[in-house]
Amino acid sequence: MERAHSLLLNEEACSQLGEHQRAEFVFEWLRFLKKLLPAADRADVKKNQKCLVEQLTVILIGSPGPPTRWLLAHCLALLYRVGDSLTSSLTVDRCNDIIRSKDDSPSYLPTRLAAIACLGALYEQLGRLLVNTFKETLANLLKAMKSAESQGRYEIMLSVEKILRGLGVSAVPCHRDIYKATRACLTDRSMAVRCAAAKCLLELQREAVFLWTSELENVATLCFRAFEGSNYDVRVAVSKLLGTLLATAVEPKQPTAHRQGSRRSSLEEVMDLLTGGFLRGGAGFLRASGDKLKGTSSVSKDIRIGITQSCVVFVSCLGGVWLEANFSALLVLLMELVSHTRTTQTPADAVCCRRCISFILRATLGSLLGEKAQIAAAKEICLAIGKQKRAVDAAMCDGNVETRVTTTDVAASQHVLVCALLELGSLVQGLASTAASLLTDTSTALLDTVISVLLHPSVSARLAAAWCLRCVAVALPSQGAVLLDRCAERLNALKSCPEAVAGYSSAIAALLGAVQHCPLGIPHTKGNVVMGLAEDLLRSATQNSRISIQRTQAGWLLLSSLNTLGPAVVEHHLPRMLVLWRCAFPPSIRDLDMELRRGDHFTWQVTLEGRAGALCAMKSLVIHCRELLTDDVIGRLLTPLACAVALVPTLIKSYGNLIKNTSVVFRLRVYEILALLPPKTYEGEKSFGIVLKQLVTDLTGPENVVCSELTLLPPLCHSDDLALLGPALQDMDQHYIEEQLQGSSVGGGTLEYDPFTICVKCQDVPAPLPPPAALTTAAIQLFGVIFPHIILTPPSFLCVQHLGSSRVGLGPEEVRKPALGLLVGALESSNPLLRCMAAEGLSRLVQVVNDPAFTVSMTLVSFDKLKTARDAVTRTGHALALGSLYRYVGGISSPQHLSACVGILFTLSQDSTSPEVQRWALHSLSMVMDLAGPLYHGHVEASFTLVLRLLLSIPPTHVEVHQSLGRCLNALLTTLGPDLQGEGQSVSALRTSCLVGCAVMQDSPDCLVEAQAISCLQQLHMFAPRHVNLASLVPSLCVNLCSSYLSLRRAVVACLRQLVQKEALEVSEHAVALVKELPRRDNTHLDVTIKEVGLEGALFSLLDRESDPRLCQDIQETLVHMMSSIATGKLAHWLKLCKDVLSASAESTAPVETNQEEDGERDDDASVFHAKSESSGPFTNLRWSTRVFAVECVCRIIAQCESHGHPAHFDMALAQEHRLHESTDFLVLHLADLIRMAFMAATDHSDKLRLSGLQTLLVIIRQFAAVPEPEFPGHVILEQYQANVGAALRPAFTADAPPDVTAKACQVCSAWIASGVVSDLRDLRRVHQLLASSLVKVQAGKEVPSQLYNEGTSTMETLAVLKAWAESPIPGPEEDCGGAGGPGLLTLVQTDLATLSRLWLAALQDYVLLTLPQDYSAQLPATGGTFYTAETAEQARPHYCSAWAPILHATALWLNSTGFIMVDDGPANLSRPVTPTSMGQSTSLASVKSPEDISSDRLHLILGISVEFLCSPHSHDQMENISSCLQALQALLEVSWPRSKVGNDQVLSVELLSVLHRLIVTREAPGVQLAVLELVRQVVCAAQEHVKEKRHSAEVDDGAAEKETVPEFGEGRDTGGLVPGRSLVFGALELCLCVLVRKLPQLSPKLAGSPSGGQGSSAWSLSDSDCRQVAAALAILSDLPSICSPDGSVSILPTVMYLLMGVLRELALGLVVPAALQALRAVLSSPMSRSEKSRGAWAHLLRCALNTLLDFWDSGTPNPAVDEVSLLTALTIFLLTASPEVTTAQPLQTRCIDKFKASLESKDPVVSQSYQLLMSVFQSKTGVAVPFIQGLGSCVVAHLQGVERRRPQSSKELQAIQDGVRALEALVFAADETHRPQLVAILLPILISFLLDENALSSAPAPARTLHESALQDLMRIGPQHSSVFKALMASSPHMKARLEAAVKGNQESVNAKATQLQVPSKTSPSIQLKTNFL
Repeated sequence: MERAHSLLLNEEACSQLGEHQRAEFVFEWLRFLKKLLPAADRADVKKNQKCLVEQLTVILIGSPGPPTRWLLAHCLALLYRVGDSLTSSLTVDRCNDIIRSKDDSPSYLPTRLAAIACLGALYEQLGRLLVNTFKETLANLLKAMKSAESQGRYEIMLSVEKILRGLGVSAVPCHRDIYKATRACLTDRSMAVRCAAAKCLLELQREAVFLWTSELENVATLCFRAFEGSNYDVRVAVSKLLGTLLATAVEPKQPTAHRQGSRRSSLEEVMDLLTGGFLRGGAGFLRASGDKLKGTSSVSKDIRIGITQSCVVFVSCLGGVWLEANFSALLVLLMELVSHTRTTQTPADAVCCRRCISFILRATLGSLLGEKAQIAAAKEICLAIGKQKRAVDAAMCDGNVETRVTTTDVAASQHVLVCALLELGSLVQGLASTAASLLTDTSTALLDTVISVLLHPSVSARLAAAWCLRCVAVALPSQGAVLLDRCAERLNALKSCPEAVAGYSSAIAALLGAVQHCPLGIPHTKGNVVMGLAEDLLRSATQNSRISIQRTQAGWLLLSSLNTLGPAVVEHHLPRMLVLWRCAFPPSIRDLDMELRRGDHFTWQVTLEGRAGALCAMKSLVIHCRELLTDDVIGRLLTPLACAVALVPTLIKSYGNLIKNTSVVFRLRVYEILALLPPKTYEGEKSFGIVLKQLVTDLTGPENVVCSELTLLPPLCHSDDLALLGPALQDMDQHYIEEQLQGSSVGGGTLEYDPFTICVKCQDVPAPLPPPAALTTAAIQLFGVIFPHIILTPPSFLCVQHLGSSRVGLGPEEVRKPALGLLVGALESSNPLLRCMAAEGLSRLVQVVNDPAFTVSMTLVSFDKLKTARDAVTRTGHALALGSLYRYVGGISSPQHLSACVGILFTLSQDSTSPEVQRWALHSLSMVMDLAGPLYHGHVEASFTLVLRLLLSIPPTHVEVHQSLGRCLNALLTTLGPDLQGEGQSVSALRTSCLVGCAVMQDSPDCLVEAQAISCLQQLHMFAPRHVNLASLVPSLCVNLCSSYLSLRRAVVACLRQLVQKEALEVSEHAVALVKELPRRDNTHLDVTIKEVGLEGALFSLLDRESDPRLCQDIQETLVHMMSSIATGKLAHWLKLCKDVLSASAESTAPVETNQEEDGERDDDASVFHAKSESSGPFTNLRWSTRVFAVECVCRIIAQCESHGHPAHFDMALAQEHRLHESTDFLVLHLADLIRMAFMAATDHSDKLRLSGLQTLLVIIRQFAAVPEPEFPGHVILEQYQANVGAALRPAFTADAPPDVTAKACQVCSAWIASGVVSDLRDLRRVHQLLASSLVKVQAGKEVPSQLYNEGTSTMETLAVLKAWAESPIPGPEEDCGGAGGPGLLTLVQTDLATLSRLWLAALQDYVLLTLPQDYSAQLPATGGTFYTAETAEQARPHYCSAWAPILHATALWLNSTGFIMVDDGPANLSRPVTPTSMGQSTSLASVKSPEDISSDRLHLILGISVEFLCSPHSHDQMENISSCLQALQALLEVSWPRSKVGNDQVLSVELLSVLHRLIVTREAPGVQLAVLELVRQVVCAAQEHVKEKRHSAEVDDGAAEKETVPEFGEGRDTGGLVPGRSLVFGALELCLCVLVRKLPQLSPKLAGSPSGGQGSSAWSLSDSDCRQVAAALAILSDLPSICSPDGSVSILPTVMYLLMGVLRELALGLVVPAALQALRAVLSSPMSRSEKSRGAWAHLLRCALNTLLDFWDSGTPNPAVDEVSLLTALTIFLLTASPEVTTAQPLQTRCIDKFKASLESKDPVVSQSYQLLMSVFQSKTGVAVPFIQGLGSCVVAHLQGVERRRPQSSKELQAIQDGVRALEALVFAADETHRPQLVAILLPILISFLLDENALSSAPAPARTLHESALQDLMRIGPQHSSVFKALMASSPHMKARLEAAVKGNQESVNAKATQLQVPSKTSPSIQLKTNFL
């Protein structure tokens, strides 16, 4: 294929290829040429032009396929445009000649079509250059059209459209001719031609003024005829044409119009045209009136639906501003239409018409208007409703019979009301909480108006009003309870009016249904009210026969809706409901027989209505409260059910037609409830047989309504196969009206067919089918459920039941045969839906039978059929079966079978005589590819060849085949997968084939095919991204973003979503580049948006307009991916974009706080307070949902800057510094914008937006609280925004703020207070005041219940307030209990602390009650807890779960601060009512409790909660809660009273330790581990204190002064045994061992050799926190012996010493050493080592430990981590602390002395430390010191005597000598008085030897001089103490004497010199002199 990439066609290469490859080669060359020509050098093109034209002409006459001819035409025209255009007329003539040719053979057709296409392209590109030949060409084309077949007509229409586009105004002379020709094509029998004609006329109307003036009516009639028998594409194209024409007629675009004497049409005239078409269809006036006389007129649905779509296009073209201005007029016209008698002749017509009008309203109001305009529109609708209702009321009340309104007028008004009310509901629901202003507006009185319609005589109007109220309740949850009360009250008052009973009950049901959409719910008591009403209605139903039906229906409707509230509410009412059900049916079957003998048809009608209602309520219970269906409840339901079933056949016999409708509804209800219950529950009863017989009757009887296939079959087909049946309804914007066409004569559904659906959970109005159709559906579904349970199948009724059986598969062997017969028969049905479903049924049957032989036999059946069958139907069915058979059995695994399938399907897909067969075969082939997986690789090349050949040759009119080809291409790409990245020649060829295939599909005129091309390219991009050219793909995507086809928009956005995950920046740039270079005639809104704010801005606009949830989700994900990859680079752009979106509401947010930032940047202030002027930016009137997403984006940007960004994002000084050097952007520089956006959102009208705004504010506070303000040191950057924060929070604390908003605001308050941003008390008080106000509300508690929402919401709000208070004063871990905000904050909190502490304790107690297991539910308080009610316990639980931890921590801190001393401020001192007193006891009991008991309860409460939570396996994601628990426990154990409690209770301590041990093992976070160790230390301390106290008291009691007689307290008692699981010491040992071994695996002999241990962690690899953990563990270890008895201490000592020695060996460096030595000292000095019982054992064990320590030096391999000084220090600690019997034992003592000796010979730092340690040894107990003095004294002396020869050169050497002198001095003073003189006589000469003479002193280095001075001082100090020795020495050694005298003299002189210097400062002496002399 690479050879195709040249300017001229490589004819040599081309000639070597076969026919099919040649076509592909030519196409690839043309593709290349199309890209090359615009970029090529003009001279080069002109040089080769002649040759190129010849080559292109050769292709032209070579019968090119459709894609090739379009591309050829484009290239030819492009060549003339880029090169020399003079010869273009020759080509035009050539094409005209081809078209005139008389050759009619099929082989010549492609050439003729290609010539037509070339003409179109030439005129489009060259335009007026060819104006001379234009008339002739056009005449030729139009003449050719008369004899052309459909492909020719299609191509000519396309060509004419292009000619018109190219010539523009120059084509005016021929406009009439074109119009005439196109008229005929618009009603052509080929749908593709109709579409092309519509497009041609659309182009024509740009210049042809007559189309929308004089000819407007004719064109409209023509369009109506075009709609007749049309398909979806035609309706879209023609409605676009008609809508545009009408819009132009109302508002002409061209200024030329009025010159030609034409006038504008008015809205009324235009709507008259549409109305005429709607009423009369496409016929002329005369024919229609004739029909009317005959009474046969009925306009086909497709015309009405086409007109509806045209109306939407018409309004959309005129735009939102026009709609806003003209809405009231439009509404009147639409309402007239819907109330016209001709549109509502039959109920089905009425439903269809209402749907059409609703669609017009929804599609225009819903997508064109902003929120403010929508509110205005809602008011208009409301006024219209009021007007209609008043008219009906006046007519109904009028006493004069003649003027009395007729039923037809009521009927007309009902349709108007239904449309208006449903649209009003949709508007309010879309506006959500922003609709609040609508309800408060007294001029419209929306609620009164809607409620008044509940009394309308028509059921459909009443139900629509009820639905509208439901929408109000969903939009504004605060209205739900209010409306419920209002309706309940009216229902009670008007019980005797049938309309009122029916209307208000449906309103109540609708409002209860709304609760499913409102997380805030309604008060629990409302359930009781509804239950009471229902019971009352059902009881009183029989009192008055006039309204018995209404009351019965109303009662059961209320119960049905009550069940939707879920098990939590229903379980309280279930017993009463069961009684009602029992009463509704006879107690037994025998009673039923007696009942049947009584009553007339009216009583039976009432009875059946009641029983149908009862069954419906049962159904509702089964659906919404599955948990309540115990065996007992089901058992109690079965009796009424058995009666209901028995009643079904008998009644029909007795009364027949008289109760026909009621019995249909009754049977429907029976079937529905039975289908929901498992068949085994009623299998044994007689019911089974009765049900079956009745099912057969209903399904086969003459009265069976053939239910619309589309309601039944699609759910049973596979979603992929549905594509065979044309565009799927779910993939179109117009599915609301298009689905009208799919049904048969039944028509669409509507609420009045089943009023019980009003409480179903759904966003849109439910549309139940008419009862007869619904009955068929229910019967079939029940049959499917029962069928597998029938053992002996009666063959009589299986013949019909192809539907039910397709759901089977299960069941015995007998069931399989009839099922199989049915399915194979259905495969050959003429109905394509049935064929799809049969294929799916077979694949399910194969799955269930699960027998390979059966599967093979099925495929053979299909093979045989396909070989013999010639008819298309059989071939399509069996072809599909081949593909789907293996769908559920794991795919195709046999290569032979695969080859056979592929062979057959290849053959079928080339059957050009039947496009239908091709389509099904290709679809099946695509499934085979998917199912075969890697096995298919052998067939890939052949498949590519086939697909490409068909793509290049199948006519464009056979769109369905193209769609199947697209699926094949997609499946091929999936099969190849990552192999597409390969480099080989074959892979490269396959890749090119893919790209060629995608290019063909991209150029297809069909949107679905184009969508498939996009998804193929998306696949290719996933597997081989380098080979997809984004520069061409992205523009083609952007162009389709505004397509009128939903499926195409979905494909585009899905593709964009994938592209931006990796290449967001490139995608963005390509999109902007596209818009800049496209000078389009009609720039869409989207292009303008892309130009202004890039692709991301356009996506925001699109998101605002789209209503399809899947598409919106994809758009949001695309934006998120774009943001995550380029936001940090284009920060300012993204933030501005979000700000623009946020400011683009119709009205600016409330202009609060205008005085802040006086000294801030003025420009910022200016922008902040002019939101209105800003909103004229790129976005206008965006919805609240889009703005919520923008605010979420801001949060994401902040999170992203934190996770991946530069530290300067959160550091102002750093950001400013970087800003100077490079042009980067940082988040902190946009802080004002961030705050502003959060403020705008938090103060909006929309509650969702307020929540998002507060969340953003919270994120901002958390991220920026600590950022300092560089210009004002000591201040933080957020301080200047306090006013904004306060103002953003204030609205959330108003009385009418929803609880969830207040709860979120509390969280922000606590974060703001705790952040420490504001230190000034007055400023802090603003926010604090808000929290204080909510605290007052909390204290009022249950006394003032808010009757608007569920009680669970007040729990949420209360806990949010308490949590916020709890988080405010909690200090950081390093501060004392005093608060993060300094003393000021504490004083703020202090005032409320007494109240708060009570509330906190009450909340914790509630939490404990709610977390109790189910077994204890009987012990829970019947009324609920302090802050929750028993009924709402389930809803309250999550709120407690999120709040308990901070409250627990705060309570512990409070108890810590009071020291558990009870402050006496009982409830009597409180002015406000407070929650019950401590610990859930009633007040009378609590008053009896002693303070000790209360404190003990509180302690156990906190301990219990903490331990329970820390044990729970779910705490993995709640690190904050774990920290809170640990900190709370720490705070408790800091106080002595709880410590003594824990110390006293061994079992509690052990349990606590085991929980902490588990925590250490499962939680890696260093903070948690350190906190755990600290807590263990506290527990051990508590035990220590306990043991100490017991020992002390024992001593006092015994009066024994000697410690030996102390009784043995502590663990281990007399035996020394520690019981695992009961021993505190053992638990602590385990825990410490665990910590040490995890940090130092080398300690464990098992791990020491393993790779993880051995070289694992050295001292160097441990982090700081690891070292702290090891140190903490050692400290705990050292405390353990002290809580043991002597015997116990002996049993743990080896472990403790082993671990200590091990740590010393491994970590004799770093932070751990001091801790290890400290621990060693603590163990050695333990009183147990001196206790009489354990002394010997201790001595023995400590000697072993000392030996181990000494061995560390001798170990063969010198460990670099072992530090000699640390070991010496450890040795010294042994010598000083252990008893002499440990250290004086031989040979240990000698080895110790040797170690010191060796150390004295080593390097300086060691020597210095050695001397210091020796000094302490020399000063120690005599028994230890003497041997060391004897052994080491001479070494010390020798070392010091050597100094004279080698004076110190460095400070380290000097230090060593000075330490040596100290050690020697200590040795002297340690000697007896008798020996001391001799030793002093050794010391003094050494000191004198350090002195320098005068000459040497001046030249000596500083250390030597310092030594000289210190020696002199020592001499002057020691000399006088031992004067006799000193004198004797001086006398005996004159040399020494002279030396000493000289030194003293020199010293004296220097002192004098200093004194004189100080008195007379010499100018010459440097000032630094003083300092040096002080050395």
